[in-house]
Amino acid sequence: MSKLPPSSVSPTVDFDADGVQHGFLKLPYSHNKSAWGAIMTPITVVKNGDGQTALLTGGNHGDEYEGITSLLKLSNKLKPNQIRGRVIIIPMMNIPAVQASSRVSPIDNGNMNRAFPGHPYGSITERMADYFTRHLIPMCNTALDIHSGGKTLDIIPFAAVHHLRNKAQEFRCSEGARLFGAPYTFYMEELDATKLFDTAVESQGKVFVTTELRGGGTTTPETIAIADRGIHNFLVYSGILQKHYIDPPDEPVALEIPDKDAYLQSEHNGILEMCVNLGSQIKDGDLIARIYSTDRTGQAPAYYRATTDGILAARRHASNIGIGDTFAVIAKPIE
Repeated sequence: MSKLPPSSVSPTVDFDADGVQHGFLKLPYSHNKSAWGAIMTPITVVKNGDGQTALLTGGNHGDEYEGITSLLKLSNKLKPNQIRGRVIIIPMMNIPAVQASSRVSPIDNGNMNRAFPGHPYGSITERMADYFTRHLIPMCNTALDIHSGGKTLDIIPFAAVHHLRNKAQEFRCSEGARLFGAPYTFYMEELDATKLFDTAVESQGKVFVTTELRGGGTTTPETIAIADRGIHNFLVYSGILQKHYIDPPDEPVALEIPDKDAYLQSEHNGILEMCVNLGSQIKDGDLIARIYSTDRTGQAPAYYRATTDGILAARRHASNIGIGDTFAVIAKPIE
């Protein structure tokens, strides 16, 4: 296998320097409005001596705002004397998507969380993913990537990990998720994990925790509070922040998405009527949703029923629905 060329991304910060630095990851981008332009992804590095490194990211998708908001807040207030080691803060991984209030980049239609491990000769999104894979992930010991449901999903607030071959690594990840302090902790079976940021971090043996903190393309005081507390606790867990854990109001409830069958996907186009509330207990056979055709009036709706017991962990936020759209995810309690 031929050696990959250097990344075209260049940082304006010195990752080895103590103190606080605010700068950019610069990725050259020539376009109609700027022949010698660049995409400038904001980054903050806070370092105090030797120790562990935590990589904190938000804005992997541009319409998910808890991570963006809480990490922008953290970048303004975290001081070197509060930590031992290094914290790398990137509130907006896919800055073109964030600026467009879009899940994906308007430049190349790039979904950052489906672009890993990336490639230095690839699209703009793939080039940034490549920089994370070959430069940022190797620097870190722990990584936290904060997601929510964006404009199309609403999801009970949880911190999540995956089943890994390395059970010691899996345990460290699960402890990080539990101590994050969201109302729920999840073991997730992804629909397609091949090109996720999650997989890129886990494959390098690092502790990785991800989240889903409601959705709808907005935030609430409650979801921001979960993100703020979770970031604090994750840095304590990483051995970096020299403070105590902030206890959540309740002990997290452990759930799992056991397989791809937990994702209920529409086989119809139309208008979605959800028949159960987010977080509700569901029994096999319960009516989950109806979908009404918009082609004409007088047509009976399509009925969708649960095929297993569990909890409605996620639902489609938008009422317009197409064939293939996920409208519900049913999670099971971990015994």
